[in-house]
Amino acid sequence: MSIELKIPTIGESITEVQIDEWLKSPGETVRQDEPIVALETEKTSLDLPSPVSGVLVKVLKKKGELAHVGEVIAYLDEAAVPKDSTAAVASGKTTASAPASKPLSVSTPDTTRVMPAARRLLKEHRLGVEEPTPTGPGGRILKEDVLRCLEERPSQAEPTSAVEPVSEEEAAPPRSASRQPTGSRDEEAVPMSLLRRRVAERLVQAQQTAALLTTFNEIDMTAVTALKQELQDSFQQRYAVKLGLMSFFVKAVIEALKLVPGLNAEIRGAEIVYRHYYDIAIAIGSGRGLVVPVLRNAEHLSFAEIETAIADFARRAQANRLTLEELQGGTFTISNGGVYGSLLSTPIINPPQSGILGLHVIQDRPVARDGQVVLRPMMYVALTYDHRIVDGREAVAFLTHIKACIEEPARILLEI
Repeated sequence: MSIELKIPTIGESITEVQIDEWLKSPGETVRQDEPIVALETEKTSLDLPSPVSGVLVKVLKKKGELAHVGEVIAYLDEAAVPKDSTAAVASGKTTASAPASKPLSVSTPDTTRVMPAARRLLKEHRLGVEEPTPTGPGGRILKEDVLRCLEERPSQAEPTSAVEPVSEEEAAPPRSASRQPTGSRDEEAVPMSLLRRRVAERLVQAQQTAALLTTFNEIDMTAVTALKQELQDSFQQRYAVKLGLMSFFVKAVIEALKLVPGLNAEIRGAEIVYRHYYDIAIAIGSGRGLVVPVLRNAEHLSFAEIETAIADFARRAQANRLTLEELQGGTFTISNGGVYGSLLSTPIINPPQSGILGLHVIQDRPVARDGQVVLRPMMYVALTYDHRIVDGREAVAFLTHIKACIEEPARILLEI
């Protein structure tokens, strides 16, 4: 019996997906609920399970192609697998039994079978097959084993180099015009991911539809740094999470948004909609690009709850396990380019939001204090805002209040 494999309804705003990778090839047997194809949406990625046990007969969409919700992308033949064989596949057993005199082989990291979805994650996160603990039948490594391994690993940002790569022609010694260039000159065309396409579209949309302007300030991080050092051990012991900078900035942003409500608003037609809640979006780098999960009603969260939520977002972003609901909405965004070494930048707002705060690397710089030149840990901050809603005076007041809250953290607790 031929079974259609269709793109299911994934989210309210999702109308199409991109085929990221087929985890099974035509002619291969697949059991019910086993992932058969990896899909990518404009917000996240997911695996589509097989609705039945059978054989993948035909694939209609290739890797990199788009498919709409409800569209048929493949056919499966349920009758191609006998019922007894299907039951054996579902239970992880084979119909043939090994001779009693032949000893069972022990699976080693070199011979362990890696399931297709797990292999994709291993390659994406540069893991060796020996790192995950296999739990599948016969010592197979499943996708869940790799995800568990990623969750157990400490979250680390990949180092980035500030040195631009030198081309082969620039690195090569001078040569005469008659000599032909040597070395590889191959090119590779890779389909742009749906996530990257949507990011590009939204950035262009923001540039074309909003009156964007960026204002800057610098913050002395001495007080917050000293407070972190003083309370880090007790904070981590009590809440099992590190006290970071982001919780201070989330709290400071909320207080500044109360002062300048236009940065927490959006334009809908001919109206300005002011929100009286604060859903703060936090930009996080993942294996597939930048994602922006949202802290709902952040005004009601404690420092520990904010740090715990952000750490959880970061772990699951690396494993592509953030849900669509967590990535939708947001009234204001914070983006920390400082973790990658950025000294100064002009962030672009995420429509229909009206503002985004860019944080940058902390550096010791000479500053004047009480008639003396001293070294202080300083950070540049940038606010990009929609000038249609927010005036320059309000934008400067917003950043000034952020600066005051961070340089005097007691202001956050006293809400002044």
